[in-house]
Amino acid sequence: MTDGFSTLDIREIRFDENLPKTEYYADLPAVKHVIREGGIILTEPITFFIGENGVGKSTMIEAVATAAGFNPEGGTKNYRFFTADSHSTLHEHTRLVRGICRHGDGYFLRAESFYNAASYLDSMDSDALLSYGGKSLHKLSHGESILALVENRFSPDGLFLMDEPEAAISPMRMLRLMADIYELAKRGAQFIISTHSPILITLPDSDIIHFTDQGLEHIKYQDTEHFQVTKDFLANPERMLRILLEDDD
Repeated sequence: MTDGFSTLDIREIRFDENLPKTEYYADLPAVKHVIREGGIILTEPITFFIGENGVGKSTMIEAVATAAGFNPEGGTKNYRFFTADSHSTLHEHTRLVRGICRHGDGYFLRAESFYNAASYLDSMDSDALLSYGGKSLHKLSHGESILALVENRFSPDGLFLMDEPEAAISPMRMLRLMADIYELAKRGAQFIISTHSPILITLPDSDIIHFTDQGLEHIKYQDTEHFQVTKDFLANPERMLRILLEDDD
């Protein structure tokens, strides 16, 4: 492990034990298990949150990002746009244990509201576009705009939270994104990423935290359901499809 991996901005994530019982996030498995464990200690420059839909990964990412000072709809800490009151109040009950390394840069990327963040960027001074590649992100495809963001705006002195960045990226572009993330992390950046991608989680020097209804565990990518199901399907898609699509009659 290189010196670039030696310091982290966020070292631990905790939630208050007594969450409002009327809030939906109080019943999310991921949130409940973090409370039960007393928090999550982050040990690597790249941390992945994985698990089934509805377990609470995106809600956690949003809470951590907002608690760290980012706009809940995405962007840098200087983004101050608002389109819908859809984010939870979990950030008010989130406690971040910070390391001695406090990054001066950062970005919160959430796939569902990236369009709004790109629109806000267009409303800013034209010079702001220069740090994003010099072109409106709306003039690129969704996948191209995410790569343009990472390759032009992200820096080694950054804390980056990403919610399902794979949503619009092709397999080949995914490999490019992985190389970008790894190089930035090697030079000092920290990433916390919620994902369903069986490709993305193979990144070296990363920690995969798997959330289930039963608990949470640190897991190797080879042991994840994401990787195993994809591997089995690609090894024999015809057989898998016969099982899935066979007539019940």
